[in-house]
Order: sequence, then structure tokens, then C-alpha cells
Amino acid sequence: MDQRPYLSVVIPAYKEKERIGANLLEIEKFLSDKNFEYEVIIVIDGSPDNTAEVAQNYAKEIKNLRVINNEVNHGKGYVVRQGLLEAKGKYVVFLDADGSTSITHVEKFLPELESGFDLIVGSRKIEGSFVQIHQPKYREFMGEGGNWLIRIVLGLWSFPDTQCGFKILTGKAAHEVAKRMVVDRFGFDFELIILAKELGFKIKQMPVRWLNEEGSTVSLTGPNGFIQVLMDLFKTKWRLITGKYNIEKQ
Repeated sequence: MDQRPYLSVVIPAYKEKERIGANLLEIEKFLSDKNFEYEVIIVIDGSPDNTAEVAQNYAKEIKNLRVINNEVNHGKGYVVRQGLLEAKGKYVVFLDADGSTSITHVEKFLPELESGFDLIVGSRKIEGSFVQIHQPKYREFMGEGGNWLIRIVLGLWSFPDTQCGFKILTGKAAHEVAKRMVVDRFGFDFELIILAKELGFKIKQMPVRWLNEEGSTVSLTGPNGFIQVLMDLFKTKWRLITGKYNIEKQ
């Protein structure tokens, strides 16, 4: 009998010891009464606190929970990529550890995958979305400017929000895209979308309800900074131009 889970839930985590427990319990409460098998994969990004230990302590309460603990910090893109490649589900969703976008969105997203889409991109910028608590104005300003640059440089004109941390893919799309991804930091979101697009996967955007949570590591400079995202944007464009991604249509 095929023991492959129907859904894999991938959660990247860094310094989330205070918040990850509540999110895990919400995920288990939502999925436990579904008529399908699932797995939950938490990928720790070299967190200096005991996020890994806290997450592992929920193993008795969360069905098929797996914690992958990287001792060195690589970046959110690295651990999401790692999680996508580890996932065994027919469908794979990744979402933030702080619960800013609820797992309950898969209720509406999964039927779209069943109907033939390969990637559903959660968006905070399309009709039907709702931002419950906004980010500080300076971060919203940087984000808006960054979104326009992403759309211009990569030609993702129809994607007003590539950076929302809630996306769900078919298992095939997850593996084909993840094995080509190289961006280790926050620029991985637009890399994932453009690779899926170039590979010929069918993509749809859907609105999400989003709650900003304090504790973000986004800044102007540094490894997770806005400048690094811009550098990764132009590097991604260069890799596409030079054929570094080894893309063949699916």
C-alpha cells in the first residue's frame, strides 16, 4: 500500500521558540480531522536558541512530525529548499513558523492543485486578501519598491506579491524547482516562482489573510537585508540569461 502522505507541511524556523508551539498545535488541530495522511517537517536554520528542542517536544502531540536541525545558519531560502526536497507528499505547502498565514488556507488551495495547477502563490496584494496587522511603514515602503523591481527585472508583471511566505506546490513541482534553486536568503521566493514559470508549471495566485508578527529579521543591510535581496534578484536574472538553471520544460 502506498504510504506517501497526501500533504507535506514545511516550516522554516529561526529563533521561534516562543511562537512555533502555537502554530504547530493549530496545524495539528486543522489537519487531524482530515481524511488524508500528512507530515510536518520543521527545518531549523541554525537557530541560537532552543527552537529545535521546543519543536521536538511536540513530537507526541503532532502526527508525523520531523525536525531537521541545521547547526549553522544558512538562510530561509536554504532551509525551505531543504524542506521541499525532503518532503514526500503529493502536495507540499510551506508557511512561516510564526503563523502569520494560517494553515487553514490549504482548504481552498488544495482543490486548485487537484484541478491542474502546479503552484499556488499566496498573495497579500490581490482582491480578496486581508492584511490584519500591517508591517511598519518603512518596511512596507521597501517591500513595495522591491516588488516593482522584481516584476520589472524578472518579467513577473502579474505577481504583485512574490514574497508572501505561504505557497503550495505539487510534489513534482516542489522537487523540480527546489533542485535548481540556489538563493539562500529571502530572495528565494521570486526565484521559486520564476523557475516554476520557466519550467512550464501552471501557476495561480490566491488571496491570503495575513497577520504581521514582530520579530522579523528583515533589515536594509546584512545577510537578510533589502540590499541582499536586490543582489540576489540580479543574480537570478543573470542565471536565467546564461542558462545556469538548466531548465527544460516539463
